[in-house]
Amino acid sequence: MRGPAFLEKIEAAFPGAVAGTHLEAIDPWVEVTAEKLLPVCRWLKESSDSRFDSLECITAVDWLEPDPKKAAKVTWQPHTEIVYHLWSTVSRVSLVLKVKLPRWKDDLPGSLPAVASVAGVWRTADWHEREVYDLSGIEFTGHPDLRRILCPEDWEGFPLRKDYQMPLEYHGIRAK
Repeated sequence: MRGPAFLEKIEAAFPGAVAGTHLEAIDPWVEVTAEKLLPVCRWLKESSDSRFDSLECITAVDWLEPDPKKAAKVTWQPHTEIVYHLWSTVSRVSLVLKVKLPRWKDDLPGSLPAVASVAGVWRTADWHEREVYDLSGIEFTGHPDLRRILCPEDWEGFPLRKDYQMPLEYHGIRAK
């Protein structure tokens, strides 16, 4: 299922969708382009042999090295990865799906990057996407109710971004 034949099926159904893979990892992963995420997810759930019928979680990873000395040594450009953990109750196999996004839309700090919502594919994505939006600042286009879920609505910034600055005060309450 998770070998070259699996990738060939994805590529045949969605040419150019696969941007990278690591199928020998403990959690095998496939990176797909942001533009093809939604149709690939629908296919993985409805048409693939494995029928990935369960979305276990969605997370975001902020690939930024804030220390200038360390940043000079990294081999990657700053970006954000959205990570989807899928499970097939039919085949009893897991798959990690990744999507790479810029840290900021059009490289404008404060302009949030966006990717299609998969809440229409897996209902569990609803709250997972809200959490990623709230803490990492990723917009999910087409989400039925994208708003903060953990931080107050008037909270500024996204606490899981590596360049986040904790406010010294919130509504008159000072942090120590």
